Amino acid sequence: MNPRQLLTGNPKRSSMLYLGIGAISLLKALAVRNDKRRFKRELLDAALFLGVGIALHKYGSLREQKQQELRESVPDVLLQALEGEGSGDDFASMAKKRLGRESEPEPEPSLRDRATGFVRS
Repeated sequence: MNPRQLLTGNPKRSSMLYLGIGAISLLKALAVRNDKRRFKRELLDAALFLGVGIALHKYGSLREQKQQELRESVPDVLLQALEGEGSGDDFASMAKKRLGRESEPEPEPSLRDRATGFVRS
């Protein structure tokens, strides 16, 4: 599996899958313990799956912790805008008010507009 695919989505849920496969592989190793070569191969598979599962579980926990820290440090207004509770227009107008620019600055007249104004006067 591609490492990028492995880390996207919900790593904690994926970790449960890998831990389950590792446990089944460990049980298979116990079932074939009389065949040395196959026993070693099954043990290696079990160790790899269990290792990936544990690493994904730790990564998922760390990811959730960092997301929680970020949510605590971001203002509530921004979170509402990002989560879709407020519309983007509301957020933009609030930012303009906060910056002291209620309306959009008027665009600079084009050369054609200036020439037309000059001819009319």
